[in-house]
Amino acid sequence: MSWETLQIVIVVALVLVVFGMIREVIAPEILAMAAVALLLVLGILKTGDVLKVFSNTAPFTVGCLFILSAALERTGVIDSMGQAMARVPWRSPWQALMVMMLGCLVASAFINNTPIVVIMTPVIIALAHSLKSSASKFLIPLSYATILGGTCSLIGTSTNIIVDGVAQAKGLAPFGMFEISPAGAVYGLVGMLYMGIIGWRFLPDRQTLSDVLIDLSARKFLTEVVVPQGSPMIGKTLADAGITGKRGYRVIDVIRDEGSFDPEHGEPTLAGGDRIVLRMSVAEFMGLRDSGNLIIEKNARQALEPIASRDVRMMEGIIGPHSSFAGQRVVDLNLRRLYDTYILAIHRQNENLHGNFDQVRLQFGDTLLLEGPPDGLKRLFERGELINLTEVTERPFRRNRAWLAIVAVLAVIILSAFEALPIAATSFIAATVVVALGCLDAEEAYKAIHWPILMLIFGMLALGTAMETTGAGALIVTFIVGLVGGLGPVVVLSIVYALTSFLTEFMSNNATAILITPIAIGLAQQMGVDPRPFVVAVMFAASASFATPIGYQTNTFVYGAGGYKFTDFVKVGVPLNLILWAVASFILPIFWPL
Repeated sequence: MSWETLQIVIVVALVLVVFGMIREVIAPEILAMAAVALLLVLGILKTGDVLKVFSNTAPFTVGCLFILSAALERTGVIDSMGQAMARVPWRSPWQALMVMMLGCLVASAFINNTPIVVIMTPVIIALAHSLKSSASKFLIPLSYATILGGTCSLIGTSTNIIVDGVAQAKGLAPFGMFEISPAGAVYGLVGMLYMGIIGWRFLPDRQTLSDVLIDLSARKFLTEVVVPQGSPMIGKTLADAGITGKRGYRVIDVIRDEGSFDPEHGEPTLAGGDRIVLRMSVAEFMGLRDSGNLIIEKNARQALEPIASRDVRMMEGIIGPHSSFAGQRVVDLNLRRLYDTYILAIHRQNENLHGNFDQVRLQFGDTLLLEGPPDGLKRLFERGELINLTEVTERPFRRNRAWLAIVAVLAVIILSAFEALPIAATSFIAATVVVALGCLDAEEAYKAIHWPILMLIFGMLALGTAMETTGAGALIVTFIVGLVGGLGPVVVLSIVYALTSFLTEFMSNNATAILITPIAIGLAQQMGVDPRPFVVAVMFAASASFATPIGYQTNTFVYGAGGYKFTDFVKVGVPLNLILWAVASFILPIFWPL
């Protein structure tokens, strides 16, 4: 085997490994960069090839758009949209659903969809409760609407920007700001009609984590008691001391020095100085203090000494896209010390985790049921590590600068639409302005950029370069043309859409788009037809992740918040995928004749 052939084998093998493992334990951006590093070591990629990837304007533009979306969020623009929707006296849940989807679809054509979903989720949950409906009837449509809206303009989603950048690198003319809008509007309208007529019926009526575990309307008190030296409880277990659930007590924690014992995983033998955290009603607390019948020992009134009792609340929070909690063990968060807050349950992918959470590593999309004093919970949510699902968190929005953020986004849209400046330039200027004029501070701007996404994009662009320079891409195109070239360009276009849509259900939409776009362009060129509709097919299909909760970030976010099962997305999303596949196959050749 010649070195040239071996290079093709290595590149294709690395692409398959990256695609096959991109949802496993290794972070996808690390996996992609590791593949690029190996290609550098083997000499298949040159240093200049990799550095050239970092000069690509598409990731640069995506980073600037992240900052602009964060400015709209920080100045309260998105929050105001949600609050306005919540104040409307809706006639029915169905009416609220359709208006919500339409509003979010239009907004996500110009704003990154992740912050829309993050901010709207607690608003939608509150709206569902006010309508005496389930949040699970609204949250999947919320995610789907923002995905559909991304197909209505070039800046609707980062995938569009990336695909446009790859297409330009292959010699195609840049896409205009609203070039895909007519087709995207039809695409989105069909998706909305499906959800309103058919998909609505498949949505589950399911309780959220807090609904399943605890009635939030039941006011309880968290009481902390100490076992004094000389107490007859010393040496006994909680059960032997009569502190059990049968007697109306819920033991949250037993604290000794700086250690903590989980009563659900083996009861500790009590020692002098131990502090026991109990959850109970006012009546139960008074009974603990006044009734000797609750404790087995004769001198029960002196067995426990109350330290403090305080009003507590239970709230649901979800691990957001920027949270530093993701990847950390619960024990390392020090929630009890820092916020006087306890985790009562963790919901992950249709599984309620109970018991000792200390060694659980949190993930993006995990839903936590927290209990603690109002001030502790408020401080925890204000840090931005968790998004409050129970109620809309009061944040110090910079509303007096909202107009600046709106003007900045409109400037990008208008200047790019009239081609006064390239979108990379307009987005950079706008991002700089919103930071310089105080819509965001520098730290918030850095945090707004999804660095793992950008690094994944750079890594996949480098792999795409390797496929081109080694001839692997051309070989794949020739092979596919040999299989389906005789079926005609319309059928091949439909196959490109179907393949992209299938892959994006299980891996990064940006990674899929970067690798499929050159192949789609090559197929069109070999058949002698306009490659533009093939590029748009990749744009639309790479965002068409409706059948699984893992293919798109917004799906993952609402998965835990709505208490969904994996099969819920399959039931609602697979028919939508099939319908949109048919729609795209029909309309793309009309808007861009082959």
